[in-house]
Amino acid sequence: MSIARNALRPTLTRMFVARSASLHTLPELPYAYNALEPHISEQIMKLHHTKHHQAYVNGLNAAEEAYAKSTSTKEKIALQSALKFNGGGHINHSLFWKNLSPVNESGGKLSEGPLKDALERDFRSVDDFKKRFNAATAAIQGSGWGWLGYNPATEKLEIVTTPNQDPLISHVPIIGIDIWEHAFYLQYYNVKADYLNAIWNVVNFREAEHRFLEATK
Repeated sequence: MSIARNALRPTLTRMFVARSASLHTLPELPYAYNALEPHISEQIMKLHHTKHHQAYVNGLNAAEEAYAKSTSTKEKIALQSALKFNGGGHINHSLFWKNLSPVNESGGKLSEGPLKDALERDFRSVDDFKKRFNAATAAIQGSGWGWLGYNPATEKLEIVTTPNQDPLISHVPIIGIDIWEHAFYLQYYNVKADYLNAIWNVVNFREAEHRFLEATK
């Protein structure tokens, strides 16, 4: 299943049920598990990728197989939550890994350009954007995701949150931050603010700008 921008527009059912020649698989990380240290530990990255993301992939494959085999409308309706949860988990994490980059590469570096200009236009400054983003994401009750999304209707960048593993459908995702405890607890315990402050050091703004430019074509 493609996780490109256009894959986010169809309905969840169409996205998750359309079968391809092969099953969904765990994408490889574009860096080593220890490459984001000290901001995100090797232990967290390895568990997050090989255990949690893999579980969403397995769950999505199982739900799609069950849906394809089912001849009961009631059973297909019952499978919607599994498709949404595991499909969203796979989409979100596949985006998340590309959101990040080691400090000695693109991590934390926002150069002059269209994305920075848009952030300053819509949030007054990059620092104000980060503060507002962190506050909104930390306020999520339970688990979820914080997003910087592009709203095609307003043609502006907006901060959005989604619960659980719900993918961002209303906006084009530019940056997504996982606020599930498995993303930070082993290193930051229950202090979400420390995790959110640290992760900006490894956010791949080059990738974010690429998504922004694609969204605004």
